[in-house]
Amino acid sequence: MTSATVTSSDRSPANMERRESGTRAAIPSREDLIEAVRAYHPEADAARLGDAYDFAKEKHGEQLRKSGDPYYSHPVQVAMLLAFIQLDQCTIMAGLLHDTVEDCDVALEEIERRFGVDVGELVDGVTKLGQLQYKSEKSKQAENFQKFILATVQDIRVLLVKLADRLHNMRTLHFIPKEESRLRIARETMDIYAPLARRVGLYQVASELEDLAFHHINPAARDSIIDKLEELTSENANDLERIRFAIKQIVAENGIEARVKGRRKQPYSIWRKLERKSISFRDVADIFAFRVIVGSVQECYQLLGAFHTVWACLPDRFRDFISVPKPNGYASLHTTVRASGNRLVELQIRTEAMDRTAEHGVAAHWTYKNSEYGFDLESSKAAGLDPGANLRAFGELLADGAEPDEFLEHAKLEMYRENVFVFTPKGRLIILPGGAMPLDFAYAVHTAVGDTCDGVKINGVVRTLRTQLKNGDVVEILRRPESRPVVGWEALTVTGRARSAIRRLIRDREQIEFVKLGRTLIDRDLRRAGIDPIEIDMPRIARRADFESSEELAEAIGRGRYETADFIRTAFPGHEPAQSDPQQRMLIDDNHASRMIAGADLTPGVTLHLGECCHPIPGDRIIGLREPEKGLVIHTIFCQRVVDFEDRPDLWVDLRWNDVSKQGVVAVGRIGVRAVNKRGVMATQASAVAQAGGNITRVETGERSADFLQLIFDIEVEDLRHLEQIKAALRALAVVESVERIEEVVN
Repeated sequence: MTSATVTSSDRSPANMERRESGTRAAIPSREDLIEAVRAYHPEADAARLGDAYDFAKEKHGEQLRKSGDPYYSHPVQVAMLLAFIQLDQCTIMAGLLHDTVEDCDVALEEIERRFGVDVGELVDGVTKLGQLQYKSEKSKQAENFQKFILATVQDIRVLLVKLADRLHNMRTLHFIPKEESRLRIARETMDIYAPLARRVGLYQVASELEDLAFHHINPAARDSIIDKLEELTSENANDLERIRFAIKQIVAENGIEARVKGRRKQPYSIWRKLERKSISFRDVADIFAFRVIVGSVQECYQLLGAFHTVWACLPDRFRDFISVPKPNGYASLHTTVRASGNRLVELQIRTEAMDRTAEHGVAAHWTYKNSEYGFDLESSKAAGLDPGANLRAFGELLADGAEPDEFLEHAKLEMYRENVFVFTPKGRLIILPGGAMPLDFAYAVHTAVGDTCDGVKINGVVRTLRTQLKNGDVVEILRRPESRPVVGWEALTVTGRARSAIRRLIRDREQIEFVKLGRTLIDRDLRRAGIDPIEIDMPRIARRADFESSEELAEAIGRGRYETADFIRTAFPGHEPAQSDPQQRMLIDDNHASRMIAGADLTPGVTLHLGECCHPIPGDRIIGLREPEKGLVIHTIFCQRVVDFEDRPDLWVDLRWNDVSKQGVVAVGRIGVRAVNKRGVMATQASAVAQAGGNITRVETGERSADFLQLIFDIEVEDLRHLEQIKAALRALAVVESVERIEEVVN
């Protein structure tokens, strides 16, 4: 953001520490700030800028920073950083005032009245929420980040002020005495603020934030990399100078005017590459790069051809970010060539406009338009940068109701992953994080497309939803008529938007199904109490029981928050809930049996769950036990869990397998096999299971001796009859002594 970000020596934390201690730089005066702003915005209101400067200085009063500097020096430095990237006057004023509401007991209304609503909204967006009570530091960070992103999506300037604020705080982080606090702030900077800076194209800011955080998190690694960098630079100085000269010669021979700049990879970027690729320091191909800046896009491609004619390129190291810019607007041609001296060097070819965007991202598009100084959205979009769309993925997480901790987790994933570029059948480009799968694509197209996804075609071929997408894939989502959550879908996604939308779909479906379950239970128990549900006014009766509506009552009962017995006593004085004989209820009553199994009214994995204790499968006699906030858990009638609740028949729901359950539904049966302990015995049994049409999903070894061993198999089967066929196939093996189904039974 400032000239201090240009060279690596100026940017080192050691040099910053010297500047901030002993021989600290003078605090910029109000005149210095006004001059910096009017240098690019001559029509800026000097009086308003000066008023904001004086207000911040007055309100922060005698407050001191950990460095011993007057506190007002911090907002002044933040404003100077914002002026360096030439932002509008309101943003500069917000930088001056951003801590007054939190630290000086200044009312936001006073900021708005004195400096305008626009400035007040920016200050409100940036203000820390330290006065709120949180359960933990993690919750505080998550909720703070969630609200900050909400403000950022509405106005990108909130993010720019916050990044300037964080950058100056990081430059003075060494003054904080507690190492624990320094590490926490450095990790937060590395996890959140540096990736956000990259998200909007502020590469210089991101690099400096990473370098400063790296200095505190792993100083030994940083120092080691810098030493190796210096050594490598010294060794290759002559080669690099020859390459620079050769580049200029090739440019001149093609009749093109260009600027050539050298770039050395930053320490943290090298560290990440060493971590990610498990390579040695000297194997990093892009430690040294040259940026060739020309006048037009046509000249970019002309020079690319010229360089590839003279030097051999590495095909897998070529990237065309001009035809497909990065989501943050970054555009350039990248190619790695084997130049003179057999030296691998990266070349970055771009126009002047691309270079400005590469340096300052969204901040490169503040300029004059129609006599007003501000953000030029048309210029930004022409450069491939839409700041609203660029952060919209975070806003969509909020729209799906993600909890703060969940939101923070997904946002980090969104920020860190590389990108994959795929297309709809109509040619629309969809940019996704690396590793994305078809469900991520579906939800990126539209929430309704994701909710109704039933399959996928990739490049015209039907593929599984577990397929990872690759650059250039054409993806067609196959849809079903209705939206319905599918168990395990969340594991088939990597984007926060898709995961959050799936959780929202499950929550919505849960509510519908808990209402349905509650109504079934109300109807059942009213009839047992001798009350005909058809003849009563349920909304009025629900209000008598202190519920706003019959839906709210039904949901509370379905979730197990409220019992039907209590409802009947409250709503119908004099009526007592009927008592049931648990032994009689062991028999499934077909007249009152719920048809809510295996894909009928309740959704498996959402409000309907198979008991993991007894592994019920179609054909078993079953009962449902209500569990609070979970729904119905299905057990076999002989399961120990049912016996444990034989004195609570109000928790039981009569169930039977419906016709749907007999048509291709896959259940899991658990069996124990006692077999001869010899080589290959497990393979023999697995082969027998497969030939009988079963699929082993889990194997566990039980008791073992020199002669025998016990193997426990979880096997996907169609129904009880299928399981019995598999057991018979195993018993037919010479190596098998016995086969029994494993489930909890009444002793």
